[in-house]
Parts: sequence; C-alpha cells; structure tokens
Amino acid sequence: MGNFDGDTATAFEESYATTNGANGKLKQNGTANGGSTPDQQKQRQQQQQAQEQQEEQEMLLNQRKFSAPAYTEIRTRRCTAKAAAEAKSSSSTNYHPDKGNICNGKASGRNDEGCKPNQAEGKLSPTLEHYQKTSFEEVPMHTACLTYLGFYLLMILGYINQLLFVPKVATEKGREGYVALYDAFESFYSRYVYRRIKDCWNRPICSVPGDELTLKDRVTDDYGWSFKFTGTETRCLNLGSYNYLGFAAATGRCADEAEEMARSNGLAYCSSRCELGNNEQLLELEKLTARYFNVEDAIVFGMGFATNALNLPSLLGPNSLVISDEKNHASIILGLRLSGATIKVFKHNNMRDLERVLREGICYGNQKKGGKPWDKIMVVVEGIFSMEGSIVRLPEVIALKKKYKAYLYLDEAHSVGAMGSHGRGVTDYFNVDPNDVDILMGTFTKSFGSAGGYLAGSKRLIDFLRTNSHAHVYASSISPPIAQQILTSMKTIMGEDGTDTGRRKIMQLARNTRYFRRRLAQLGVITYGHEDSPVVPMLVYLFSKIGAVVRTLTTRHIAVVGAGFPATPIMEGRIRYCLSAAHTKEQLDYALDMIDQIGDDLGLKYSRKPRDPNPIEY
Repeated sequence: MGNFDGDTATAFEESYATTNGANGKLKQNGTANGGSTPDQQKQRQQQQQAQEQQEEQEMLLNQRKFSAPAYTEIRTRRCTAKAAAEAKSSSSTNYHPDKGNICNGKASGRNDEGCKPNQAEGKLSPTLEHYQKTSFEEVPMHTACLTYLGFYLLMILGYINQLLFVPKVATEKGREGYVALYDAFESFYSRYVYRRIKDCWNRPICSVPGDELTLKDRVTDDYGWSFKFTGTETRCLNLGSYNYLGFAAATGRCADEAEEMARSNGLAYCSSRCELGNNEQLLELEKLTARYFNVEDAIVFGMGFATNALNLPSLLGPNSLVISDEKNHASIILGLRLSGATIKVFKHNNMRDLERVLREGICYGNQKKGGKPWDKIMVVVEGIFSMEGSIVRLPEVIALKKKYKAYLYLDEAHSVGAMGSHGRGVTDYFNVDPNDVDILMGTFTKSFGSAGGYLAGSKRLIDFLRTNSHAHVYASSISPPIAQQILTSMKTIMGEDGTDTGRRKIMQLARNTRYFRRRLAQLGVITYGHEDSPVVPMLVYLFSKIGAVVRTLTTRHIAVVGAGFPATPIMEGRIRYCLSAAHTKEQLDYALDMIDQIGDDLGLKYSRKPRDPNPIEY
C-alpha cells in the first residue's frame, strides 16, 4: 500500500507518534528519587528523553518499512504440516457442484452479530488498522525470473509462428492506404499469445450467475483460432461473478417482481429520459437511491460503464486537473481521456504520493496556460479496486481533499452493497459522512443483481447532470424489469421489505470473505488486498499457470476468472475469486480443498509467511 517516500510528515505519522507517546512509558515527573542530587536527576531525565526519542524514531522507521507493499500484512501465521492436515481434515465436506445438494452452513460458536463487516476491533486507529488488514506480499525472486522467462519465450515462439504460418483470420481487401485499426503489437499479442489460453476467457453460460452456474461446453480443434459447442453442459460452483449479495437468482421475490413488471410494462422504453423514457418508476428509483446513500439527490443510467465514461466529460474540461489512482478502472480512464482534462496519476492508495501530486498541481498550475490556476482539481478513486482487492483509504483521502480544496469522485461499483454494516459502501464501512464525497458513483450490476449505474450527491450537481450528461440526454433509459430488480433488492437491503434478509446477506458476505481469505493464507498461496474485500486475487504469476488453474478447476466443477497482461503487470498473473452471500460453508470448503490440491500439483504456494496452525473458525 502507501509507501512513505518524502520528507513532509503526514497526518498518519503525526497520529502514530501521538499514539506511541500515549501508550509508551510514562515520563518521570521529577519527584524525589532516592538520594539523587538535582544535577543527577536532570542528567537522568535527559538520558531518558533521548532514549525515548530514539525509540520513537526506530518505531517510525519500522512503520515506514512495513508500509511497503510486501509487508502490509501483520497477521503472521505459523503452521506445521500436522496442523495444516488437521485444519484440512476439519473442513472436509461432502459438497459437490455436480450433485446439486445445497446445504446451509452455519457458524460454529458465533452468531450473525459477532461478524461485523465494519472496523471490528476498535483498538487501533483507522489508518493503522487499514495497513494491518491489507496484504501485498512480494513475489519470490526465482518466481519473478521464471515468469519473465516464460513470457518472453512465449513471445519468441509467437514471432516464429507468425513468420512461418499464415494466421487463420479474415483479411480485408481493398484497404491499401488506410490506417491500421490495431497497432502491430496488439494484433500480434491477441493472435499468438492470448489465443493460446483464449478458452479460459469469455466462456458462455446458460444459467443465472448465482452461487452455481452452468457452463456451455466448447472445444477448439485449431489451438484457439475457432471454437465449436459440444452440446453438453457443466454445472460449476461460481467463484467468478460479482453476485456479492446473492440477488442474481432465477427464483425469489426479486425475480418474481421483475417478471411481473416485464409482463405489464414491456422490456424497454426505446427512448432517452429526456424524451419518452422518463416514468414514475425511474423517479422512484432515484429518490430511493438518494435515501439509500443519505444524500440530496441521485440520477440513474442504463449502463454502468457509461456512467463513468459519459459523465466525467460533463464534469471536467480542458482547464481541469484530475488526480487518478493508478489502478482505476478502464471506464474511468476512458471518461477522463474524453474530457480533455490534464491527468496526473498517483501510486495506488499512497496518500503521501497523492498529497505530493496535489501540492505540485496547485503550486505549478496549468503549464499549458503559463501556470494559471486550474478551474477545478478532482481526485478520482474507487471504493474496492477490482483487480487488487484493496479498499481505498477514504478518511485520509477526504482529509487531503479538504486540505487542498479539491473535489472527490468515488467509484463504488464493487463496494456498494458489499461493504459497511448497512451495505452503503466504503462511506458506511469507514463511518464517514457521505456528503464529504462530492460525487458518489456506483453500478447496479453487482450487489443488486441488475444493470445500470448511478451518480449521487448534491441537488445542484444532479440538476446539472440532468441537462448536461450525454448518458442521460441521449442513451436509452433503464428497462422496466431491470429497474424493478434494483428497487426490490435495494429495499431488501434497507429492510423496507419488512424482513431482515438484507442485513443477514451483508453479514453472510462478510463472514464468507474473512473465512475464505484466512483459509487461503493458511494454505500458503499469495493473495492481494484487504481482508474485508470480497474480491480475492490469488497470485499465480506465470502466464501458463493462469490457463492451467482455470482449466483444472473447471474439471473439478469450479468456475473462476483468470487475469493477466495487459490487465495486470506481466509478472502478476492471478486468479480472481469473487465471493457471494449465497455461498455456503460447504461450498467454500469444497473450493478450498480443490485449491489446496492444485496448489501442490501446480506449485502455487508461493507465500513465505508463517501460517496459522489453528483451524479457521467460520
């Protein structure tokens, strides 16, 4: 996470020094101390003060060291082979996705109230707690070397293949003089590198993406150039969909009300909100969304990606400075590029680097206009970063935003519904005022099991977007059954349906997340991100191992998502697990047992941390 690389002390260092001073040794008050003379007492006090200052400097130095990505996990674990076998045997399960037997695993010795998805302990400051619960373990040196060697060998073989064999792709005729649609490397990479494991991506399904799903089987006879369906299907445990609260289901209240709305109002309005697409249902949805986030107003859109890509250009201009986290989503990057604003990138979740970029932006101004001040400065971050599994350090971002009078744009696509005791996202998780965030953005495609997105904030902001947003003025409005799915699921989360189903789903997701992450750490694999994040990236590093893990888990009836270059750095290929409140303990134990087996077979247990010898409690 954030590295301390600079001379200016941050608020974190100041709070750490204060905490250390308060919890450290008490200073002597100069009272009678045996038969010492005043000079001896003064000398003893000076020595004690010097020793305390030295201890504080050492502690601060250690804190700087352990804030580096490789050391931000403090939960050290020790494990022996016997203890690991005991933990494995204690989690044995009879669950198998192909059997279709779903059992509801219950917590042993812990009730729903005992697992809080918010800051749990209360013994540490929020900043220290955030550092301690986040892990970015470094890759072993030999693994990094093998990863680079394997990737470059794959590239060399690809170039040889390109020289000797004609690709089995359609070639356009009569295009002489036209600019190529793709650059040479992009075409080469997709044809000769990505194609080799293309079967691990874009896999078709023929069911709802609930706790389980049905894969439509396909095969390739020409090494990924083309695919054909076999006519068979495979039932799999679903660890790859963003169904955080389990609302993506073919049965239940949400599905029934969405079906009823489709039969009564049709499937689409085929018009924008400014013409024939506006209706009472969408107005109700916007009012409910504003009430859900405790803000003045909200506006909804039919596509989550477009919520970022088409609204950021409405909020920014050529004389705007945008400070963006380096791990932000592609929809944010596209929207910022379309806006014409100047974009500065800061290191992922690094508050010192964010403050440096803010300070430089204010001091130097717009260099294209001779150093004149910017019209506006906006900080853009995400609640949960979908590839890293990390959670934004929101309280510190808000503090810097207020200090330098900048705007804050928070993308909660993955955190809304999945974080906080009320499911309102990272503002709820950190218990901060949502009005401290100028623009709250999120999607309905994940926790709500639907489609579309929203922007929430002040009424002045929303009124501006109603007349200036391309996604509002030109794009089609949300489909009636899709809007009804959002309304029903959001009311369930808020408890307005008269049940505690929403609260139980939030607690179940938090419990599944912590159990799954701690069991993975016990197995010895390297995972990234915060321990409360339902997005769990497991590092496999080598490009070939991405395909091997996805294919092997599919044979064990587990569907997962792999991610590699260019979505991740070259040597950080990973398997991304997405947990859901719909998952039971039996399902998670089955998946963990399979991951343990292939971890030994494929050599995925890279972690050098000591492991917890005790069985992980669910």
